[in-house]
Amino acid sequence: MLQKFRYIWLIGLGVTLLIIGLPMLIALRDTTPTTPSPWQAIRATPQHVSHAALINGDFKTGSEVTRACLTCHAEAGQQMLHSVHFTWQAEPVVFGERDQPIGVGKINLLNNFCIGIQSNWTGCTKCHAGYGWQDANYDFTNVEQVDCLVCHDQSGTYLKAAAGQPAQGVDLLVAARSVGAPTRQNCGSCHFNGGGGNAVKHGDLDESMYFPNPTLDVHMGKLNFECTTCHVTTDHIIGGRSLTSSADVLTRQIGCTDCHAENTHQDARLNAHTDSVACQTCHIPAAARRNATKMLWDWSTAGQDLAEDPHHYLKIKGSFEYEQNFVPQYFWFNGLSDRYLLGDPIDPSLPTVLNPLAGSINDPNAKIYPFKVHLGNQPYDKVYNYLLQPNTVGGYWVHFDWDKAFVAGAQATGLAYSGQYGFAPTVMYYMQTHQVAPKADALQCADCHGESTRLDWQALGYMGDPLIWGGRK
Repeated sequence: MLQKFRYIWLIGLGVTLLIIGLPMLIALRDTTPTTPSPWQAIRATPQHVSHAALINGDFKTGSEVTRACLTCHAEAGQQMLHSVHFTWQAEPVVFGERDQPIGVGKINLLNNFCIGIQSNWTGCTKCHAGYGWQDANYDFTNVEQVDCLVCHDQSGTYLKAAAGQPAQGVDLLVAARSVGAPTRQNCGSCHFNGGGGNAVKHGDLDESMYFPNPTLDVHMGKLNFECTTCHVTTDHIIGGRSLTSSADVLTRQIGCTDCHAENTHQDARLNAHTDSVACQTCHIPAAARRNATKMLWDWSTAGQDLAEDPHHYLKIKGSFEYEQNFVPQYFWFNGLSDRYLLGDPIDPSLPTVLNPLAGSINDPNAKIYPFKVHLGNQPYDKVYNYLLQPNTVGGYWVHFDWDKAFVAGAQATGLAYSGQYGFAPTVMYYMQTHQVAPKADALQCADCHGESTRLDWQALGYMGDPLIWGGRK
């Protein structure tokens, strides 16, 4: 009988352990979801058709090439007329507490780099996907002013000059016969050089991305992605938007979870982070990892005859500070942001944020993202207390007279200039989302939790390190 009860006791113990232990085993097991491979989300690159024998002509202008393209691709011209790469203006949206939707983009926004394009069209539109944008009267309905070559030339010889026209000496027939699907060279020719030069603007986009090694960017270096692999394009509308210019909420946004499941990690503790921490925060541990990027631009020192160095001082632009391999700053962000619009009042004693981020610890749609924070010191009107648009291209950069530059800028914007100016601090945020490091180089627990970590937990709305203090304030 004793032997019988012993077996019953052992069976009962086994069942009890199974009841208690099975949920724990399930919680601690490999939590990799049974989702399709990320590769199933990758759109195949369209098969290229050589145009070498299809295009002939003695092309004198870029528009003549476009006319030849439109004979077979008539729909492409109309599609481009509605793309932000051509309009430089997104569909109207409501900003903050403003009453009416406003369409914004490079065409009418100020930044704290080159400040703005109005009155500076011929210089800024070197990177416009069109031809001949010289002033405010540019015809955005003319399909023959669309520049097909800037995105499709594969000869490596195409170059744009003032007002977006082909540079002198470019063989347009050679370029036209070479066309194919856009590559990093096409996209990078503008986007890697935003703000006036290589690596100046973004922090995560520079010429090192033409041929990155796998340690710099796993997608482009190891997997050989093109820009359009992630920035999927339909009818010439390119997925994604810039946090500093267009704010078209209708454009299809892109993100890591287009291909990767949110609970893709094998460790349940890591998957628990994805509710509040963006993928980029752990997988982009540093920015500007190859080429230094501009972190401060002070226009107030321009015009002096000092020793020039493009990373420290230029007479036409003022003083700069650059950083390489820097730790990003971290903020809550829900994918939306406000904009500083021409004429908005400022307090010149405080930094004016030109693209305020939306999101907080209490926002269920927000996550913690990494950012480059660019500081500026740029002109404002001392009487009206708003930021000014100077005429620099062909203006200040020639005569070094701020008054003349502001008068010309006011004529272009329609914003009054009092004749009294100063310089005020400004801020812009650039989300870091390229240059994704190999997973072995991703942040580890001690990078964010414990003493002397990279995250300012209290600034993010927590009582302190949540591993120690728990939740929000």
